[in-house]
Amino acid sequence: MKKAVIPALVLLASCALALLAGNSAVSAGRTLEVLLGRGSATERLIVLQVRLPRVIAAASAGAGLSVSGFLLQGSLDNALASPGILGINHGAGMFALLAALLFPYQAAARGLMAFAGALLVTALVYFLSAVSGLSRTSVILSGVAVSALCTAVSDVIISLKPETVADRAAFQLGGFASLTVSSVSLAAPVILAGILLAAIFAPAMDLMALGDETAGGLGLPVRAVRGGFILCAALLAAAAVSMCGMIGFVGLLVPNTLRLIRHGRSRGSLLMCAAYGAAFLVLCDTLARLAAFPYELPCGLILSLMGAPFLITTLLRRRKRLGLQ
Repeated sequence: MKKAVIPALVLLASCALALLAGNSAVSAGRTLEVLLGRGSATERLIVLQVRLPRVIAAASAGAGLSVSGFLLQGSLDNALASPGILGINHGAGMFALLAALLFPYQAAARGLMAFAGALLVTALVYFLSAVSGLSRTSVILSGVAVSALCTAVSDVIISLKPETVADRAAFQLGGFASLTVSSVSLAAPVILAGILLAAIFAPAMDLMALGDETAGGLGLPVRAVRGGFILCAALLAAAAVSMCGMIGFVGLLVPNTLRLIRHGRSRGSLLMCAAYGAAFLVLCDTLARLAAFPYELPCGLILSLMGAPFLITTLLRRRKRLGLQ
């Protein structure tokens, strides 16, 4: 119980900081007034309709992407696995580009299309890998192949309709500047349901850690469980991407960092991963808002600056296990 208090406090502190930090028009003191039911109409609009949905979105996306990475790394036994490995981001990006082409300036349509694209690509990857046995290697190779296909289709669309590039570029960078309340209300419940579902079946991951043969000998249907975890990871990542764009590295950074400081049952690790992932992305978004004030940096840029060195370091540390030496 005590172990659960720390991540909860970290998450609450990060959300409080994000709510209180902002421009001088609505200071921390005035924000507290609004939260207590007072404040002017303009202040209530800024705090309750802009800052609060943004905090909820960042926390939801951070939790979803972190748990998605945790599930992929555990089920594929690959510390470098992340939502992008299945082509989820590329599928969402391609469909977001199609939405910009077919339904320009419709943020809700872009979110729904990105969500549908991510799920469709995951289904395709799952089908291709299932045909070849649903092994760890087949899932990874299928994800790489589908990602390349999505990238090629996106490039064709850009070549024929270059006016869609601006919208695609904003989506690829990732962030919460153009967030809509409708996208939050659509994606956040899906992420919550996905995390709860993953937590229910998390003990199966403890058995999978023993190896496929051992887990199968203990009665675990390894292929079905691995496929279920992959689909759940895709659902979480798709919901997050549809809300905030193609934010990367969260699903890589948080689960790997958590493994350095905690070794225990998968269910507890998964819930801690969700809490720390939510707090991490909320803090990154707050930094993106304040680092170059009055301008706003894309949250995805900050994550790339942190994630790229982490990925390189992880590759160097694990090169023998990955067969790179």
